[in-house]
Amino acid sequence: MSDLLFLAHRVPFPPDRGDKIRSYNILKHLTERHRVHLATFADDEADVAAAEALRPMIGRLHVERRQRSRAAAAAVGFVKGQAISVAAFASPAMMRFVGTVTAEEPIDGAYIFSGQMAQYAPAGRPFAMDFVDMDSEKFAAYAAAAQGPMRWVWKREAERLFAFEREVAARAAVSLFVSDAEAALFRDRTGLPDTRVLALENGIDLDRYQPAPHQAGKAPLIVFTGQMDYPPNIEAAAGFARDAMPSIRARHPDARFAIVGRKPDARLSALGGRDGVEVTGEVPDVRPWLTQADVVVAPLRIARGVQNKVLEAMAMGRPIVASPQAFEGIDAMPGRDLIVADGPRAEVEAVLALLGDPARAEALGAAARARVEARYAWQARLAPLDDLLERV
Repeated sequence: MSDLLFLAHRVPFPPDRGDKIRSYNILKHLTERHRVHLATFADDEADVAAAEALRPMIGRLHVERRQRSRAAAAAVGFVKGQAISVAAFASPAMMRFVGTVTAEEPIDGAYIFSGQMAQYAPAGRPFAMDFVDMDSEKFAAYAAAAQGPMRWVWKREAERLFAFEREVAARAAVSLFVSDAEAALFRDRTGLPDTRVLALENGIDLDRYQPAPHQAGKAPLIVFTGQMDYPPNIEAAAGFARDAMPSIRARHPDARFAIVGRKPDARLSALGGRDGVEVTGEVPDVRPWLTQADVVVAPLRIARGVQNKVLEAMAMGRPIVASPQAFEGIDAMPGRDLIVADGPRAEVEAVLALLGDPARAEALGAAARARVEARYAWQARLAPLDDLLERV
């Protein structure tokens, strides 16, 4: 058993959002084989409290409340020529902890989760860099969709962040991404060999997310889940409410669209109560909403890697209509395991077809569950990690 340092940009508990689901399951896997010391940032006091649940699993724990605002991070980034998303996570206290723990503990290496934490890579120790997604490409997509000054801001962020990602990958023993597509894109952009850039795919908790009898209501229910202050989720939910729901309600006047997730942006909150739209805010458990859903939608226009919201709905045996962007990275067969619809018109047609054919919807959901059982159990997805870290 070796000692590892695990660096995460957000407390990896509870596993209730995309990045935390991945970081928690990887951390849990590593603690079963190594003594792991954790250094992480907290978004709020709830995160600080949640970190305490991890103490029995790990050695040393450093949790730091992140205080720097986006505006302050932007100012620092512009002055220092850094990517804003890297400046947002700069902390002398975090750097001191990493120096202390590597001096006082027999640290053999590090697992760094999310590119922002690469600035804390311990000197003289090999590390695996889990980028998860190629974030610089996400900002490039933001720039392409933006207008005015924000187009320049996002373009600059994409360029500075890619330069940082490339420099980090050159130092890392291995760079990991959530899908083969992301890994291939990074290899193409950096020129690094296959042995240095690999995919480590996400899984799904098949015990937690199990099919349950569909609790259909009198009115058709369409559900979208996610972190609702995240720009791609905001645009997806607002766009579906605006561009798809009027046509769906023309056929089904009582149809409802539930936007389910914490911290809804003001633009989403304003939609609540209009044209069948319900904005729930944070819920204790998304599973009851998925169980009630006649159709689950993932109409993302900007997406990277693997969408956990899609895997969760598949695991619960629900029929899904996903955009090509949300489908990318999911190893499933369109038409058998889920429906891939490109654009509002195609999404409307797909949703209406499923609402009109419950037997087809149930068959699609059953195939989705079978696919995640065969492909996405966490134990199988993380099995390559042990050999990989031995190599590191």
